[in-house]
Amino acid sequence: MASIAVGEVRSRGGGRWVRVRARIAAAAVVLSGLPISIMAAPPAAAAPGTFAYVANTLSDNVSVIDTSTNTVTTTIFVGNAPRDVAVNRAGTFAYVTRAAADQVSVIDTSTNTVTTTVNVGDGPQGVAVNQAGTRVYVANSNSDNVSVIDTSTNSVTATIPVGDAPEELAVNQAGTRVYVANTNSDNVSVIDTSTNTVTATVPVGDAPSDVAVNPAGTRVYVANTTSDNVSVIDTSTNTVTATVLVGDGPRGVAVNPAGTLVYVANADSGDVSVIDTSTNTVTATIPVGVGLTGVALNPAGTLVYVTNTLSNNVAVIDTSTNTVTATVPVGTFPQGLDVAATPGSSTADCPLGSVITGGGFEITGPPASNLVSKPVDDSWEVSLTNESTEPITFTPYAVCAPTP
Repeated sequence: MASIAVGEVRSRGGGRWVRVRARIAAAAVVLSGLPISIMAAPPAAAAPGTFAYVANTLSDNVSVIDTSTNTVTTTIFVGNAPRDVAVNRAGTFAYVTRAAADQVSVIDTSTNTVTTTVNVGDGPQGVAVNQAGTRVYVANSNSDNVSVIDTSTNSVTATIPVGDAPEELAVNQAGTRVYVANTNSDNVSVIDTSTNTVTATVPVGDAPSDVAVNPAGTRVYVANTTSDNVSVIDTSTNTVTATVLVGDGPRGVAVNPAGTLVYVANADSGDVSVIDTSTNTVTATIPVGVGLTGVALNPAGTLVYVTNTLSNNVAVIDTSTNTVTATVPVGTFPQGLDVAATPGSSTADCPLGSVITGGGFEITGPPASNLVSKPVDDSWEVSLTNESTEPITFTPYAVCAPTP
C-alpha cells in the first residue's frame, strides 16, 4: 500500500526541510501537483510493527526487538538499573522502572527516545499500564507501596500502601482492579482503582514474584518462587481456588490473549511450564535457558518471549509447537519485558492496487513559504522555508482510486 506519514519539522539552519517517500505497488503515484508524504527530520521515526522492549538491568538500557526478524533494532539508554517495562495498549509509550534511581523512564516508541522521567517510590520493580493508557502503576519494593502515574501529566497522583516488598503487579482489562504480588508477606493486594485503596489481601504461596490477570478478569495467576507453584485466584471471591505445581523457582507468569493457557518462567529449572486454564494442569514443559525471569506474549498469542538473565538473551517460543525457535542476544542481565504493536509514525494509507489521485496536508503552526515538491524515483521530496522558530506539524490526507 501507499503510506503517507505525519510528522513535525523543526529548524535546520535558516530553513526547514524534509524528505519523504510514498510507495505503491504495481501502480504509478499521481499526486495532482500536491505534496502528500511527509516525514520529520531526525530523530528517525520508528517503523510500525510488533516489538519486544527488554529491560537490561546491568547495562542500563532497553533492547528493542523486531519480532518479525528477531533482531535488536534499537538500544535505548535509560539510566541506572532498569528493572521492568510496560507498553501502553496504543503502543505509543513504554514505561521503564529504574530500581536504583527510584524513577520511571518514559520512552516515546515513535522515536525510541526517553522523553521524561518520573520520580516514584523506593526501589521500583514491576510496572503496568491500564487498557485506556491513562494510568501507570508501579510496585515500589523498598517503600512497600504502589505509585499511580497520570500519563497526561507524567506525575504521581497517588501512593497506595500495600504488603511487604511488592515486586510485580497487573491491571485487569476493565481497569478497575490492580493485583500486587508482595514477595515478603506472601500475599496479593487487591487495589480498587476508583478509590486507590486496597480492598482485599489474598494469601498465596511462598515468595510471590509475579502476577497476571486473564482477559476476562475472572482469574489471577500468581508465580510463587519459593514454593514452586502458581496460585489461581477467583476474582469474584478473592480466594485461591487452585494451586498448580510448576518448575523450580517460578519468577514470571503470563496469560495468552484467549485466556486458555498460562506460561510460567521457572528461573532455577530453566524451563517454561504451560498451564491449561480449563483444568489447571501443566500440559507442557519447555526447556529454555538459565535464569529465566520475564515472560510475555505477542498480541496474537503465537509467540512467547522469555528473558534469560544469566545468558543475556531472550528466547522465542512458538506456541503451536512449544519449542524455542530463536534466541536473541540483548543487554546485560535482562529481566522484565513487554511485547506490543507500535504504530511507528502515523500514516494515511491507500490500499494495495490503488492509485493516489489527490490529497495534501494540513499545517499546524506558522505559515510556510517557498513550498517545493518534486518526484524523485518513487519518492516525493518536499522542502519549505519557514521564518519562524516554531515547529510545523503536518496532518496528511489522501484520495485513492482503483488501478486503471
